[in-house]
Amino acid sequence: MPEGVASAERTLALLSAFRKGDTTLSLAELSARTGLVKSTIMRLAVSLENFGYLSRTPEGGYRLEAELLRLGMIYQESFRLEAHVMPVLEDLVRRTGESASFYIRRDDARLCLFRVDSPHRLRLHVRQGDLLPMDDSAIAQVLRIFTTVPLSPEAAALDFPLYTGGVSDPHVAGMAAPVFGPEEQFAGALTLAGPLTRLTPEAARHAAPLLRDAAAALTRSLGGRMPAAPTPPHPGISRARRARS
Repeated sequence: MPEGVASAERTLALLSAFRKGDTTLSLAELSARTGLVKSTIMRLAVSLENFGYLSRTPEGGYRLEAELLRLGMIYQESFRLEAHVMPVLEDLVRRTGESASFYIRRDDARLCLFRVDSPHRLRLHVRQGDLLPMDDSAIAQVLRIFTTVPLSPEAAALDFPLYTGGVSDPHVAGMAAPVFGPEEQFAGALTLAGPLTRLTPEAARHAAPLLRDAAAALTRSLGGRMPAAPTPPHPGISRARRARS
C-alpha cells in the first residue's frame, strides 16, 4: 500500500486541530493538539494562508478561512448518502448471507432507507421506503436510544450490536448497530435481519464483529466518530440479547 506524504499529513493535522466552538487557536494550542513543533506549524501556516485556508490574527492566533467553507459547500452538494451506505450493505450481505439495511427514525416509525436482500429464497420481504413500527426489535431499540433527548446514561453501557429474536414476529431475528456522522451525531442504524431459524443467537455472535466493524467503517466514511467504548452492561438495561463476538 502506498505511503502518505509526511508534509501533507502534517498540514492536514494542523487543519484538523480545530474543533467545534474554536474561533482562534494560539500557536501553543496548535502545538499541543498536533504534536508539531512551533517552527513547523509556522511554516505550514504560511502555505495555508497563501491558499486561503488559514489566517493569522493581530494577536498572533490562527483561524480558519473561507476556502474551507467553499470546499465544504461543494462537498455538501456532491454528497450522496447512498454512495456511502450501499457498498457497506452489499459487503455485509456477501459476508453473512443475510439481508442488510440502513434505517432512520421517522416520528413513531422506522424507515428503511437503503436495503440489500439476502440471496436466500427464505428471507424477509422489506423494501426501501417501507415504514415499520417502533417495536421492541433491535433495530427500533437502537433508533429509540439515539433519538431520545437527552441520551439515557444507560445507553453507554449497552454492547452493540443489539440482537433480538422473535420479539415482534416469532419467525424473525435482527441485529443493529448505530452509525454516527460529524460531531458524533446519530446518523442511523445499520442492520442485519433474517429468519430466526438461520439468524440464531449463535449465528449472531459470529456476525456481530462484522456488523460492528461495518458500522465503524461507515461512520468514518460519513466523517463521523464512534463514541467512546462502552463499559460492561448492567443486567436488565435492555430487553435485547447482546450479540457478542
